[in-house]
Amino acid sequence: MNSAKDSAAHISSPHASRTQASAIDSSTIASSTIKNSANNHPVSANGPTIVQRPNTINESHGNRNTNIDALRGIAILGILFMNIFFMNDSFYGYAPHSPQIQSDIILEIFSNFFLEGRFLSLLSILFGAGLLIQYRRYEANALPAYPLIKQRLKWLIIFGLIHGIFIWGGDILLTYGISAFLALNYINSDIGTIKKRANQYIFMALVIVALFSLTMEEEHYFRGSELHQQQLLDWSAAYIDIVLLQLLQVGFMLLVIPLTIMWFTAGLMMWGMALYQQGIFEHGLDKNTLLKCVAVAFIFSTIDSTISFSANPMLVELSTIMMMVSAVAMALIYVHLVVKACQNSDQILAPFQAVGKLAFSCYILQSLIGVGIFRYAINHYASDLYMSLNRVDYFLIAIIISLLQLVLAPVYLRYFNQGPLEALWRKRVMAKFNT
Repeated sequence: MNSAKDSAAHISSPHASRTQASAIDSSTIASSTIKNSANNHPVSANGPTIVQRPNTINESHGNRNTNIDALRGIAILGILFMNIFFMNDSFYGYAPHSPQIQSDIILEIFSNFFLEGRFLSLLSILFGAGLLIQYRRYEANALPAYPLIKQRLKWLIIFGLIHGIFIWGGDILLTYGISAFLALNYINSDIGTIKKRANQYIFMALVIVALFSLTMEEEHYFRGSELHQQQLLDWSAAYIDIVLLQLLQVGFMLLVIPLTIMWFTAGLMMWGMALYQQGIFEHGLDKNTLLKCVAVAFIFSTIDSTISFSANPMLVELSTIMMMVSAVAMALIYVHLVVKACQNSDQILAPFQAVGKLAFSCYILQSLIGVGIFRYAINHYASDLYMSLNRVDYFLIAIIISLLQLVLAPVYLRYFNQGPLEALWRKRVMAKFNT
């Protein structure tokens, strides 16, 4: 049984069913109706109560919340451990053994609890918080915030199209750019309205995913199968043929995003806006909310790990919803742990902060390295490895790439203030304004 939930790339495939980011259970951590009370008073939901505490870091005037930098760096490195399985075949990804070997099963269960969907959910939440910070920064500098944010998102979509078509079909930039346009509509709304709309969008996406799972049929994709051999052949073709395959993926994404991905990704971004205003990225979660997140993450990850190994393809696909719920709960736990560990110090988790400051450039670099290794180096010089590489091997490669970025990012920032792609993005956004 192939794990259909390994990557952001998987939803890019016409055969895919797992979603690119994760959504939170509307009846638990992100309940359907939330009232915003006075400062320092609890913000009550039908589920947990999240205590609102004021932000003391004024990012709109150039100060940095290093907790967010560290979280962003961890999220960027974390998604690599799922994307790595799709760096060659970004349609189906990793081809499991039949029957599965013990080490693969152990790593898949580990991923169900700690990796899968967790860092994409975290990145979506952070993107929403960053959107609000950038918006307020423009306003504080007397710049036209809304037009500039729209321009940033337009260029993000363009970068996503270039990345998805010409480098790697598992791109998330396109999804983020489109989804953020929806979230942007609520950037000046009160916390209660933001959360209410976010929950509605997320719940709608969950329903659509559940209905979609009912139509799934089992596909015989395992190591050495006819489908696996065909995929290896397709992805070892000439570059122009691979570009055409990735163009198909991106075209499919443009159809799928408005139906499902846009709604729950935008919902998570809006939760990021709300959590930022509640001071979560500076103070962490209150104890009550943290314990509820732990319970939700454990229970739904356990259910996910149980039914995802089922021989029934419908149950396997329904495990997507279990993953979506547990992923965001775990993402919030990661937020709390990093905030408490970092304490807004630029010394603690400094290498991860450096990666976080260069997130755009590091993300594209991961694709270049991964595609270079799996699609070209292995395909052309050691193609037999595709029949012997296991999940442990992919994880080791992801660890090496992560360590490389953790070393290079701080060195780069000694000489430059921005990453090369961050600088290009800013230049293109400001070009129209300056004109």
